[in-house]
Amino acid sequence: MQPRAPIADLPTHEVTNMPPHMGDQDLWGGDRALRTFVTAQGGDIHHDALAGAGKAAGRDAVFEKANQANRHPPELRAFDRYGMRLNAVEFHPAYHDLMALSVAHGLPNFAWEHEGQAGHLGQAALTYMFSQPEGGVMCPMAMTYSAVPSLRMTPALAETWMPRILSRDYDRRDIPAGEKTGALIGMFMTEKQGGSDVRANETQARPVEGGYLLTGHKFFCSAPMCDAFLVLARTQAGLSCFLVPRWRPDGTRNALYLQRLKDKLGNRSNASGEMEFQDTWGEMVGEDGRGIRTIIDMVTGNRIYCAMSSAGIMRQALVQALHHCAHRSAFQNRLIRQPLMQNVLADMALEVEGALALGLRVARAMDAPGDPREAALARIGTAVAKYWNCKRCPSLVVEALECHGGPGYIEESIMPRLYREAPVNSIWEGSGNIMGLDVLRAMGREAEAVPAVLGELEAARGGHPAFDRAVDDLTQDLGDRDGIEARMRSVTERIALTLQGALLIQHAPTPVAEAFCAARLGDKYRGAFGTLPRGCDLASIIDRALPD
Repeated sequence: MQPRAPIADLPTHEVTNMPPHMGDQDLWGGDRALRTFVTAQGGDIHHDALAGAGKAAGRDAVFEKANQANRHPPELRAFDRYGMRLNAVEFHPAYHDLMALSVAHGLPNFAWEHEGQAGHLGQAALTYMFSQPEGGVMCPMAMTYSAVPSLRMTPALAETWMPRILSRDYDRRDIPAGEKTGALIGMFMTEKQGGSDVRANETQARPVEGGYLLTGHKFFCSAPMCDAFLVLARTQAGLSCFLVPRWRPDGTRNALYLQRLKDKLGNRSNASGEMEFQDTWGEMVGEDGRGIRTIIDMVTGNRIYCAMSSAGIMRQALVQALHHCAHRSAFQNRLIRQPLMQNVLADMALEVEGALALGLRVARAMDAPGDPREAALARIGTAVAKYWNCKRCPSLVVEALECHGGPGYIEESIMPRLYREAPVNSIWEGSGNIMGLDVLRAMGREAEAVPAVLGELEAARGGHPAFDRAVDDLTQDLGDRDGIEARMRSVTERIALTLQGALLIQHAPTPVAEAFCAARLGDKYRGAFGTLPRGCDLASIIDRALPD
């Protein structure tokens, strides 16, 4: 929050050459690339909702609440004062305020409110905007949104839980979900011995009247204050999926024994813990022994959330760097006017726009499940976008922090918080190797996957010589299966870059598209920011990225 009338004339010096307080941001109206690509992907119907959300999420007061929620992380309250077990988590009031704001704007349910009407596209745009002030609230938003396809596999559960999920009310009370005005869903999948290999899970589930009792552990349990959780456990038929509520049907607390909260690098406003089950009540979701198939759509939803969240973090890092460089002078000139800094800023702007374009295109594909080509693009595209956006995010945030110099390394700046948040999406829902292998799996199992990618690229053929060569090289690479598993990171990267190039050629201004293709798809791509080749229109690229 901007302080009133700070004193600039100090006893030993006058404070000069410092950027002014940024104040409120308009995360929709001030982002030309966002408006361009939402429109290009058919999201005009949501402009009013996104405009309101962008103004609300960008308020200076929201950024300050995010700061407070991170400085005062959640605390485990395992017991009450009399020694009885609660398994509760207490949050700073600022976190609850951020959660209420997010739920009010549809972060957990926008796609399902607008099914058949570019709902996933609108959801992706909301994720991009709301990830900019604070990523800690996005985990429960993502999991609630992503749980819906799994819940629908059991109509009786969907009938009970969908009205709660679709509510725009955030109800923070730790009471049975049936007594609340809205509910959130989490998921507990990984165990110590398996990690990403959930097939190694050992938690057991035995049938009882009306449900199952689960016994075992879960090693990473984010947002344990949610009202229910999708959990994998073993029955005699194999690994199955269960909905485990915080409260049993008889109104007693379920046996969800929170062991501790993780002391995490980032995402500190959100609670993540370790959980043990001891005869913990749950209901089966989907078919017995088909748990992985039941949750696969949830994983897909979480992955597009990761991709768009990383794009949003990159956007805010860029905005902060642009603001600093526009007001800070060195060597008798504003930083933003100095050629090498212009190269750095323009290069970061290209990265942000490419990440945004790729994520929104995949989200649009998710809105057309009845189209085999679009469904295949969504299947392979979520893994591609999740891999590349999340990989590029930490590098870009570091570069944006460096643009500030020393002040960017100080906790009063937002930059350290963005820096700590940047790696989480790359780890959550499958690290880089898992994504590469998932792209390979999609290539093998989805007959339309590779044709869908190549069809997207052919639509932009002729837009730039470097792009055309990159498409030819990728086509050849995709046809060479010799030793391909070891090459899947590079293959996935090339798919991402060529898809980004195709989207920018078709929808972005010429200076942006040409610079991207020359820098990312040319022979001299080095990966470091600030290495755009000669001839790029740096000023036009920066001008497009500047908040309106």
